[in-house]
Amino acid sequence: MADPHRTYEIRCPIHGFIPYSDWEREIINQPAFQRLRRIRQLALTDYIYPGAMHTRFEHSLGVMHIASQLYDAVSRRSLALLKENLGYTEVALQRDKVIVRLTALLHDTGHGPFSHGGEAFGLFPLDPSTQKEYKHEQYSAAIIRHELRDVIENHPLNKLDIKANDIATLLEGSGTAGHRLFWRQLIDGQMDADRMDYLLRDSLHAGVDYGKYDWRRLLNTIQAIEMPQREGEDAKQGLRLGVTEGGIHAAEALVLARYFMFTQVYFHKTRVAYDHHLRRAMKELLGGASFPTPEPANLKTYMAWDDWKVLGMLSEGKGGEHGGRLSLRNHYRQIYHTPECPDIEDLTRLASAEERLQDLVAAREEAEKSWYKVDQTDIPVEMEDGPVRPLSALSAMVKNLKPTRRIALYSMPERAEEARAIVADLQKEIS
Repeated sequence: MADPHRTYEIRCPIHGFIPYSDWEREIINQPAFQRLRRIRQLALTDYIYPGAMHTRFEHSLGVMHIASQLYDAVSRRSLALLKENLGYTEVALQRDKVIVRLTALLHDTGHGPFSHGGEAFGLFPLDPSTQKEYKHEQYSAAIIRHELRDVIENHPLNKLDIKANDIATLLEGSGTAGHRLFWRQLIDGQMDADRMDYLLRDSLHAGVDYGKYDWRRLLNTIQAIEMPQREGEDAKQGLRLGVTEGGIHAAEALVLARYFMFTQVYFHKTRVAYDHHLRRAMKELLGGASFPTPEPANLKTYMAWDDWKVLGMLSEGKGGEHGGRLSLRNHYRQIYHTPECPDIEDLTRLASAEERLQDLVAAREEAEKSWYKVDQTDIPVEMEDGPVRPLSALSAMVKNLKPTRRIALYSMPERAEEARAIVADLQKEIS
């Protein structure tokens, strides 16, 4: 029998102990969530950083934990604003906290094998509404609505009549989420619980310090901020998640930590090579097709795909050339790359290198990322003496952090020295 007062704890190397309720425990024990134990957080990054073997399972628990702490901090510090602007009552705040926790917990249930390493290259079908590949969040929303609906809606501890659709719409950012949409910034924003957890967790397991930032200071300074009326507007922009002036450098450090983790770990030249092999091996395993669409009838078929299944097939010799390279750790070698932010001259040199190398180029990979959006999602800062200002106006580093577009050329390992000799001759000619 469910006990409304009983709580459980799970030990976490980042957060110490993560508490959860009897109801949340039941959700965690569902096959749709337990599947995340079999999906690595960082794909094959352990080929470079051997400790990076952690999974989406513990990350999801961590996101729930951080989202809950952020929710409590904002509710405590900004209670008057939440009541005045969004019409919150104490009961509504209590109900939405549960929804935020469950959304954070379940946000990654739709990931395919090897997380982001197994995305792109036509592995996911096209969404007819956008003509772009389906994203894992769309699978997550479908799993929540269909595979997890019963344990969410019919659990005896669901005293607040929370529906699976309440969680799915918040994850999607749907307008039907109503005033609750304010909290989506904790799930998907420039200062969200997802990146706050993965930066700390990935940094720890990879054995690097790039992902560290002062998360305690962020917790101590985060709040809802009433955005000022813009010129020509008749109404306020509403509430946004931001920080007080004392949180400027903590928010800045979060942005920089993300930049360092991507450039030093996620975009590591060998990690990029393994993503290249992984996607092509998985395409071979799928028979040249894609994963099924996130329709209810397809979800169990989709969820049967996880890292264990892929690794088992690779161990049987499947996956073609790229599967063999993964099994033998015989990856393509980087032979040329542009700077992180290439200019016209850099791109011209790249074109010259490609022309000179010709069939020695086995792969061309782009590592592209925008680190901070200077738009309506710019983190607002409430100044002690003065108007609310965006973080980009207060931090020269954040304002000038350009998007990365690093392009690299790879060759087969047996031809790498030949290719590098050609590149060296080309560099001498240029200099």
